[in-house]
Amino acid sequence: MRTVDLITKKLTEAFTPQSLEVLDESHQHEGHAGHRLGGQTHFRIYIVSNAFKGKTRLERHRMINQSLAAELTDSIHALAIHATAPGEGGV
Repeated sequence: MRTVDLITKKLTEAFTPQSLEVLDESHQHEGHAGHRLGGQTHFRIYIVSNAFKGKTRLERHRMINQSLAAELTDSIHALAIHATAPGEGGV
């Protein structure tokens, strides 16, 4: 399974998001640290979920990082997170 698909699956199961977009930005990091042939190393996530209501930005990032702990240890080099609750701006 491609890393982008695994991220999507795990976040969908963990947070039941109203919207989720996972972008593979690996091509923008060719020649930089952590880049591997074939990509699948640098990602940007846009997620809107009720699970983030009342949570700080740091708490939201920790929740996502915990859900993707195995991938962050193994295959993901960089992860940009944009996590909001429904009705909040920013996505």
